[in-house]
Amino acid sequence: MTTIEQILDLARWAPSGDNTQVWRFEIVAPDHVAVHCHDTRDHVVYDLDGHPSQVAVGAMLETMAIAASAHGLRADAVRRAGSPDTHPVFDVRFTPDPAIAPSALLPVITTRSVQRRPLSTRPLTAQEKQALEAAVGPAHQVQWIEGFGGRWAAARLMFNNAKLRLTMPEAYEVHRSIIDWGKTHSPDKVPDQALGVDNGTLALMKWAMVSWERVNTMNTLMGTWAPRLQMDLLPGIACAAHFVIRAKAAPAGIDDYVAAGRATQRFWLTLAALGLHMQPEMTPLIFGRYVRNALRFTRLDKLQDSARRLYGQLTGVIGAAPETAVFMGRLGAGKAPKARSLRKPLAELMK
Repeated sequence: MTTIEQILDLARWAPSGDNTQVWRFEIVAPDHVAVHCHDTRDHVVYDLDGHPSQVAVGAMLETMAIAASAHGLRADAVRRAGSPDTHPVFDVRFTPDPAIAPSALLPVITTRSVQRRPLSTRPLTAQEKQALEAAVGPAHQVQWIEGFGGRWAAARLMFNNAKLRLTMPEAYEVHRSIIDWGKTHSPDKVPDQALGVDNGTLALMKWAMVSWERVNTMNTLMGTWAPRLQMDLLPGIACAAHFVIRAKAAPAGIDDYVAAGRATQRFWLTLAALGLHMQPEMTPLIFGRYVRNALRFTRLDKLQDSARRLYGQLTGVIGAAPETAVFMGRLGAGKAPKARSLRKPLAELMK
């Protein structure tokens, strides 16, 4: 591999919503890559205005910069003028810089992953929190939600939020397309063994996901408590803390969300380097923004009402200025996941 291919081979490991990998790479010159991105707002209810995809793009650009540090290169990324927000193009140029040393985060680029199962409740140490707070940089800050009371409040929020996700026909279409059944690893989806539920619940979910009618029937007859208990409530309690990454000022557009993604990836890689694990908890923030902006996201009126109540619960958990929250999750010490999403090979990501 050339130097630039080695950099891209690490950059492709950046996280993206449901492992969608919303980028393709074009090598323009030995020191220049064009990254062609896209969002999924037109068919994914979780990608409001494309901002979650933009956060993922930021994580990828930060990963690329860290990968370039292994070669003493500085990676400067500029969004190409005239490229639309739905399909932005970033020109990344690599320049030798004697001040660039290999990043300490390089070894965890490929091992960083999502852990959806319970973690240790050991509180974070002062040193761990200090490292994580420093990782997000001066434009962002970390809010900690700690102690049993804080974890319980966040777990209840996620438990109630999951009912909205599991009973929404618009979300069903997303879930149906991204789960890789019977797999522990998947190059372009989420393997079912990484979902954090037992095999009995998985079997019911697989049967139901054949059609929305089956999902609706199962929800009516059995409710949604089993997957919500296993995927949301218990893991929400079993962790060291929940956290919110906040921008110092409410993000106003694509560049702000890309910057938030870069900060989030530094945070995620830093916790991985510390031997910790993390699970994103983004959907309350996303549905909260639907409510805050008075946008309709489902054809079911009762779910719109549920979202408004959940927004009140969200603000009770994270406090004032929810519009500055760009990422939310839970983290803690524990075992690495046995199942995880992989990535498409670099050859398939080349434009």
